[in-house]
Amino acid sequence: MVSPVITRQRRRAEMAAVVLTAAGKFFFMDYLGWRLPFIAIAILCWTGYIVYQSRMAPGVFHYWGFRTGNFTGVMRKVLPLGLIAVAAFIVIGLYRSTIHITWHIIPILILYPVWGTIQQFLLIALTAGNLDDYTRPRPRKGIIVLLSAILFAAVHFPYLWLMIATFILSIFYCLIYLSERNLYVLGLFHGWLGAVFYYAVLERDPFVETFGKIFSIQN
Repeated sequence: MVSPVITRQRRRAEMAAVVLTAAGKFFFMDYLGWRLPFIAIAILCWTGYIVYQSRMAPGVFHYWGFRTGNFTGVMRKVLPLGLIAVAAFIVIGLYRSTIHITWHIIPILILYPVWGTIQQFLLIALTAGNLDDYTRPRPRKGIIVLLSAILFAAVHFPYLWLMIATFILSIFYCLIYLSERNLYVLGLFHGWLGAVFYYAVLERDPFVETFGKIFSIQN
């Protein structure tokens, strides 16, 4: 896909903003426990940026990967890995006796893909995508994929199982993105696989962690 006119300074600013958002995750979500406010503000701010840039730079919306024309084709490529990943999560969960699935997984399966799409936009489109289209000298694709996978895994520190899973999946996601440029499919699978992983492997309930204080629910 032909890149719209994006200055080198803007690409640098976008990648710096991604790093700041990741740092904010550690401070607001992990340290202060403000999970819902941080996610809500991050989604609103980055959605606003997407809308603004789409109006200022025609073509950037599709360039970033917000496109449906190749949705079915990308889905066919990602679905086999998704099914294998779910099977692996269940096997690991059975082995570790960590499977704890409740009705809470239903709203997470609906809502998490929204947050997953924003994460894919930040860590794949604005990181790997910008590096791939960066002015010369361009880093080799293998280095771009590895750097993006390391960043994606690092964001999920200190949860080792989550870091391993996100590192492996990010390599695949990044390769798919650089060839297909579709964030909708990647965001959808990010949300669904993440939900299953939380309930099957980590024995955590992201619904309670995110909305527990609002609805006064406990594990």
